[in-house]
Amino acid sequence: MSPSLRDLTPPARRASRALVLALLAVVTGCASVPEARPTPQPEHVPVLFVHGTDETPGSFFAMRDAFEEAGWPKERLHAVRLHPNNGQLPIEVMAYQIRRAAEGLRKRTGAERIDVVAFSQGTLSSRYWMQELGGQPRVRRFVSISGPHHGTRAAYLKADPALVQMRPDSDFLRELNRRENPFGDTEVFSFWTPLDSTVVPADSARLPGATERTFFVLAHQLMLTNPAVISATVEALAKNSPP
Repeated sequence: MSPSLRDLTPPARRASRALVLALLAVVTGCASVPEARPTPQPEHVPVLFVHGTDETPGSFFAMRDAFEEAGWPKERLHAVRLHPNNGQLPIEVMAYQIRRAAEGLRKRTGAERIDVVAFSQGTLSSRYWMQELGGQPRVRRFVSISGPHHGTRAAYLKADPALVQMRPDSDFLRELNRRENPFGDTEVFSFWTPLDSTVVPADSARLPGATERTFFVLAHQLMLTNPAVISATVEALAKNSPP
């Protein structure tokens, strides 16, 4: 015959009561099961897009769509509108506009650092902001797409101030490229096409120390809509690391 609760020692009685109560809770559906908490996902770092000469924020329409499809909220994506966009003012003027746009994006999102995707002349304006106006600590990753970092012979076609600055061996470029480590802890990527007829020579788009990729895209302007370039840009900024 099984012993009753009365026959058990006090510790044994307490253990037996606990077992009975647990079984009753399971049977009646009253057992409290800890809720599974979803694994927190890292926030997407805000991205600032910077266009080039004769371009507009709309130049990034395909790339912005790709970032949204990859999970970036719209409010964390911003394409700055530089004015004027035709090279009639020096690159330094554009850099101040980028600084204002970057600080606005940081303030709206509460982010300490942002990522920057820049195209063509926009890469030089972004670099000037980062290197000369104190923007580098604010940038986690910088993606340069077809930037004339060492000048382009196509800039001899016009005499506008920004174009003069983009000529090979210009005073502006010598000053911008004088430092050995201008980007500090910012991760830098350089994407370019050997078939570029706007950045001449095409390898002027290379940046020392950058993670470099070449894409056989037929024209300078097509770099922003090429699926492979877009995919590589999203991939570069999607890698997990502290913002």
